[in-house]
Amino acid sequence: MTREIKIGNVKIGGSNPFVLIAGPCVIESEDGAMEHARVISSMARSLDIPFIFKSSYDKGNRTSIDSFRGLGMKKGLKILKKIKDSLGLPILSDVHCREEVKAAAKVLDIIQVPAFLSRQTDLIIECARSGSVVNIKKGQFLAPWDMRHVIKKIESTGNKKIILTERGVSFGYNNLVSDFRSILIMKEYGYPVVYDATHSVQVPAGLGDRSGGERRFVPYLAMASVACGSDGVFLEVHEDPDNAKSDGPNMVRLDELKKLLIKLKNIYKAVR
Repeated sequence: MTREIKIGNVKIGGSNPFVLIAGPCVIESEDGAMEHARVISSMARSLDIPFIFKSSYDKGNRTSIDSFRGLGMKKGLKILKKIKDSLGLPILSDVHCREEVKAAAKVLDIIQVPAFLSRQTDLIIECARSGSVVNIKKGQFLAPWDMRHVIKKIESTGNKKIILTERGVSFGYNNLVSDFRSILIMKEYGYPVVYDATHSVQVPAGLGDRSGGERRFVPYLAMASVACGSDGVFLEVHEDPDNAKSDGPNMVRLDELKKLLIKLKNIYKAVR
């Protein structure tokens, strides 16, 4: 059984229910982020599903120099703090360099290291030293057993508040596939494992100057991950994905989220 990690009033791992980590890919506006947090929180509460809000204040790994990156760290963290304080939600966002960690740790309940940076030792150590819960997305270029080295880097600081996230593995050019054995293998290391169902259907740089995605497969992969024992599901959600400023092709429509959550909860009950 995996270690139980406490994030605010949410517990993930151990014998706890699966956790939903969800929100828009990037903060596009304060009103938009707040409304998404409010609606998703209401859905999760009605289904008794623990919920952590996710959105990025900056996307440092966009395909093109012209791509929208977000509102920046200062403004973005201010918005995330407002959501945290007004709605009482735990907050997750990602950092891209060591210099961001100190300010981010004052607001975030979970600091996420993006998949592209999952081998950046100095960044990982800095995140771990903050004392925050650290969520490491497994790089598309890593095998699940490679994550034991990432865990040791975090544990070397004395921090054992670790979450691992599976988000697919590169399969040729501009394509990802999911090997659900990865969830079981990574759980053997004793920490909760989350499945990122939206980035797993991403087609990296598949549209030339931006990434594509195959949104229609998200529900099926999410359901498979819960059946395989994931402790949580990570979903990027948007009210109008086709007009979103980042990762629209692989985000779940907000008005379709509740239907999916009901299925996930039913599968979780059946397999447990």
